[in-house]
Amino acid sequence: MYRSHTCGELKNQHSGQSVTLAGWVQTVRKFGAITFVDLRDRYGITQLLFGEEMSAQLDAQPLGREFVLQAKGKVSERSSKNANIPTGDIEIVVSEFSILNKSATPPFTIQDDTDGGDDIRMKYRFLDLRRNAVKKNLELRYAVSRSTRNYLHENNFMDIETPFLIKSTPEGARDFVVPSRMNAGQFYALPQSPQTFKQLLMVSGYDRYYQIVKCFRDEDLRADRQPEFTQIDCEMAFVEQEDILNMFENLIKRIFKDVKGIDYTDKVERMNWEDAMWNYGNDKPDIRFGMKISNLKFPSHTFPSQKNISALIDGANFAVFDGAETVLAIAAPGCSEYTRKQTDELTEWVKRPQIGMKGLVYIKCNTDGTFKSSVDKFYSEEKLKAIAESADAKSGDLVLVLAGAEERTRKATSELRLEMGKRLGFRKDDEFRLLWVLDFPLFEYAEEDNRWVARHHPFTSPKPSDIEVMINNNPVIENAAEYLKHPYANIKANAYDMVLNGNEIGGGSIRIFQRGLQEKMFAALGMSEEESLHKFGFLLGAFEYGAPPHGGIAFGFDRLCSILGGSESIRDFIAFPKNNSGRDVMLDAPGPIDEKQFEELQIKLNLK
Repeated sequence: MYRSHTCGELKNQHSGQSVTLAGWVQTVRKFGAITFVDLRDRYGITQLLFGEEMSAQLDAQPLGREFVLQAKGKVSERSSKNANIPTGDIEIVVSEFSILNKSATPPFTIQDDTDGGDDIRMKYRFLDLRRNAVKKNLELRYAVSRSTRNYLHENNFMDIETPFLIKSTPEGARDFVVPSRMNAGQFYALPQSPQTFKQLLMVSGYDRYYQIVKCFRDEDLRADRQPEFTQIDCEMAFVEQEDILNMFENLIKRIFKDVKGIDYTDKVERMNWEDAMWNYGNDKPDIRFGMKISNLKFPSHTFPSQKNISALIDGANFAVFDGAETVLAIAAPGCSEYTRKQTDELTEWVKRPQIGMKGLVYIKCNTDGTFKSSVDKFYSEEKLKAIAESADAKSGDLVLVLAGAEERTRKATSELRLEMGKRLGFRKDDEFRLLWVLDFPLFEYAEEDNRWVARHHPFTSPKPSDIEVMINNNPVIENAAEYLKHPYANIKANAYDMVLNGNEIGGGSIRIFQRGLQEKMFAALGMSEEESLHKFGFLLGAFEYGAPPHGGIAFGFDRLCSILGGSESIRDFIAFPKNNSGRDVMLDAPGPIDEKQFEELQIKLNLK
């Protein structure tokens, strides 16, 4: 046998035993007539001691980094112990060894603090995967998968595979398409999610389904996006929203317990979409810290139920505020002593193209009770104090104010809040806060097409109280200038997102299960009857055969793993990820295919 034990399991109690180890050479250290070798495998590192006679044999067969080595010998207690590794109390006194395979010199060091940059490590990902830091990430990913499967199995969910070669139904992100050789000129698509299949499984009577499944989207990439990604995909029949929320917040709590050893006993907070946008500027707020937004000025139609307090900033002849659609403020705790250099740096930060603001107004709430601002000549100290109080600022705080168009300003204020939270140490990697965001608008208005688009997807049901509104009104927008007055503008979705530390980790909804309501949804999205039948006739037909009420959720598995692992990039938790351009630099994919394949597929390539 190649090995009797792994490189991570031997302890003092094994002293005197004859063992065989196999692994990769991490380091070689020669001290006079003896040589020490650190041997590494997936399970750990064990020190090998080559005495004088064995060292002489090593001189004839020198070892290099990453050589594959088999060593036999006896376990012995180390005289100089290493408390940093589990096997640090022992070493193997080698009596026999064999070089199973030599290795070229690696392009970077195989250790936690490697000297390899991202590009070179991605090119040699099979070597990068040997590093302990990467191994720990994949071990965490496996632990999340194992915990998920155990919980869902215990709750009677069945793991059912769904197809990867399906029909293209362009809605939302672009599909990856696959040409069919057997059906010339026709194409499969890779699934963006198993959405329609899991709904069909509910019609089929499999009332609790799940899959940890690959999905594909041909879209622009970021650190938290990949062209292929993994979902924890779930669906349940005979449920209402409350059933889904309870089932799956308990799933995440179970994962916290199994993977991180955390007993998440707090009640998972719930927040409606409008409150999230009003108080935090986005629909996935990080609630680990406060710094809520003060809405000094905003378009009345955006938040019709909220009170406008623009009197605090009106009448000062300050053109920046007067000409702005929206003026928002946050209070950064304990930052009143910021220097001019620091406030200028924040101003430049919000002026970056990624944020897109023209400037920043600040108010210092000095500890002596005075107020100092970048707009002193426009606002009295009394007015500055009132603005600061609206942002819940205390003595010693710094109020930061942004002004401009509604959508951009609200997003920028949200980003500024998160940035200040990070700078002030409020966003700790080892602190986890869960949140459900509910009551999203069912539709968004697409101005270029003068029609509605689904905020989630076209299979999401309206809230029960809004079903009659949807059925009894024509979805066509007759007057584009007054689309906000259309009854569909106020319909809420029976949908829910789970947010963890300011990241959406899961989203789902109660589904439409009646054919008439689903047809109404397709009509609202601008589909003709012929188009909806062509794209989704199989689903509409299934709804006529006793479809039960059902709903589900999908969690971003890669993203959940990255948050639990304290990383901002999901690539760190994928064995073989793509780069920011969607390329696999190790395989050099995507790549060309030969002419014969084009002929078989009956495809003509015309690159201009």
